[in-house]
Amino acid sequence: MRAAVIRDFGGLDVLHVEDLESPRPGRGQVVLKVLCAGLNHLDIWVRRGRPGRQLKMPHILGSDVVGIVTAVGEGVSRPVVGDRVIVNPALSCGDCEFCRRGEQSLCVSFGIIGLNSPGTFAEEAVVPAYDCYPKPPHLTDEEAGCFALTYVTAWRMLVTRAQLRCGQSVLIHGIGGGVATCALQLAKRIGAQVFVTSSSNEKLSRAREIGADHTINYEGANVVEWIKGQTGGRGVDVAVDAVGAATWPLDLACVRKGGTVVLCGVTTGSKAETDLSALYWNQLNVLGSTVGSAEDFRQLVVAANVNQLRPIIDAVFPLDRVRDAMAKLEQGGQFGKIVLRVAE
Repeated sequence: MRAAVIRDFGGLDVLHVEDLESPRPGRGQVVLKVLCAGLNHLDIWVRRGRPGRQLKMPHILGSDVVGIVTAVGEGVSRPVVGDRVIVNPALSCGDCEFCRRGEQSLCVSFGIIGLNSPGTFAEEAVVPAYDCYPKPPHLTDEEAGCFALTYVTAWRMLVTRAQLRCGQSVLIHGIGGGVATCALQLAKRIGAQVFVTSSSNEKLSRAREIGADHTINYEGANVVEWIKGQTGGRGVDVAVDAVGAATWPLDLACVRKGGTVVLCGVTTGSKAETDLSALYWNQLNVLGSTVGSAEDFRQLVVAANVNQLRPIIDAVFPLDRVRDAMAKLEQGGQFGKIVLRVAE
């Protein structure tokens, strides 16, 4: 089979499409014929490498996938061969105290497909059977192939962690990125008022088209003053942050007293100063969040079917152009998801 692999950490030049041996399912696993696979910033971090993290090389990138089951391992009763499925990319032991509570993302051995196991940028992929869900029938293969990671991350941030409710307000930084765009779509379906920022007027225009209530180009603008002006000095109920160091001070200044900041990413760095006086005086809630639990993913799939939720696709590339796809993602000019089309 052909697969997009790395044999060392580094820039785009370490990424190659190669011929590898087709995988076989182990106990509790299934093999998928991959139709489409979405890109995520996680793929960039995995390719670049991090101090102390080792991978078995060659390593296949990719966490999102839609595919057709072609083989099942021992002990698998469902899905069955021929099923078209999407995959929750979260990995867990299934037996610890957290997994037994249904909080798989708190598992000591928690991992993500494409990071802690071979990924999905390949003609075939092995995944746990417990992570497979029927493909939502209203989604195209391209939409289904980029659905899982960013949407379940945004779902856990807004619904499970921040407990966003109808009538509340949300600030989302850097609209156009995967999690930010998913969070906008979910927040509007919950019934929230959404404020978004970007350095691109084109992206802000697109954001208004899909429901953003208030938008601002943060270049040359004071986001804190803008939020205070739009909310009568109150601030927003929730700030959603996948950016990190660059926006962290804004989060603490833009949420109301008793408000919530929920963080899932650090694309601009992981070190940031915190105004502790603002934290305690305003009685703020600061929450970390990551990929969701099995129940988060189940709820997300149900909500997607009921609300006919569709991922926003920016571009589709063939597997052989995975470098071009990842270069586009790294440049940051996309609005929505970038997808690899692997097979029909």
